[in-house]
Amino acid sequence: MTTESTPAVASLVDRNPTLSGEQIVAHLVPPRQFETASLDTYRPDRDYPSQGAAVAAIRHFVANWTAPRASIFSRKKAPAVLPGIYLDGGFGVGKTHLLAALWHAAPGRKYFGTFIEYTALVGAIGYAATAQLMKGASLLCIDEFELDDPGDTRIMSRLLTELAATGTRIAATSNTPPNALGEGRFAAQDFLREIDALSAQFDTLRIDGLDFRRRDSEGHAIVTDAESLDGVIAGLKGTVTRDEFAAVLEHLATVHPSRYVRLVEDVDAVVLTDVAPFSSQTDALRFVAFVDRLYDAQVRVVATGTALDQIFPDDMLAGGYRKKYLRAVSRLVALTSGVGL
Repeated sequence: MTTESTPAVASLVDRNPTLSGEQIVAHLVPPRQFETASLDTYRPDRDYPSQGAAVAAIRHFVANWTAPRASIFSRKKAPAVLPGIYLDGGFGVGKTHLLAALWHAAPGRKYFGTFIEYTALVGAIGYAATAQLMKGASLLCIDEFELDDPGDTRIMSRLLTELAATGTRIAATSNTPPNALGEGRFAAQDFLREIDALSAQFDTLRIDGLDFRRRDSEGHAIVTDAESLDGVIAGLKGTVTRDEFAAVLEHLATVHPSRYVRLVEDVDAVVLTDVAPFSSQTDALRFVAFVDRLYDAQVRVVATGTALDQIFPDDMLAGGYRKKYLRAVSRLVALTSGVGL
């Protein structure tokens, strides 16, 4: 029997979300925790001047929308502002915050979504309909631009090229491409090479710094022991799901990543039992996409078994998806600790 202090517990694997083209478009806004993001609320780390420089560059990018045109008799030419801006940096330096702040500051009709959401929209309503829908937008923000799938990358390159030619401005952040090791400047270089038709139109901003999510926590994902789990669940509020980790991975394989946002919709806490390290990179990458949606929705995570910051084996962390895995670890540390939720 449940009481007022004991939430009803549901199951993620019982959820089979669908997502129409119209619903995808409705989700093309910043995630919940960035609903009020602004350049003023971004806290640049003074030890890394590139963060403050990025804020100044974005302010200049926004100001160009409303800047008065120079008189035809003026000898002073206004400095050129490229139509695209790309944020290059490690995880946890606030790239998504800056991208959302830019979206909020921009005038007119605008869209904000992940690379997966945009490609899912093309899959749902077709390329021509997507291009027509986006035509005339003032700004297109793309978080987590993927380089894993050459076909999807080329589709997005074509779409962005067409939109930029009609006046739409583009802003993006990017993930690590396959077979690229480390976290240096390769991300920006590969991004620009893959979208070669747009490369000359992007101003690339390098943002250095430490992972802000680990500044406010112990730096490790919290593990709940099995004996204490029921008590921890009793202390949670709202809608709670409880599933075995292996069952969730199996279910994620049946749901397109673009629908993960609906999988966690209206969920306040996710409980994962018997967590174990990954043996399949495919499962690991799906889980990374799932963690991104949990983080966007600020869903608390409670887990038993292996600590969630220890689930990616060394061989995976040494491979081409290193940055993705480390970003997921960073977000899982925050979600298990409840910091900021």
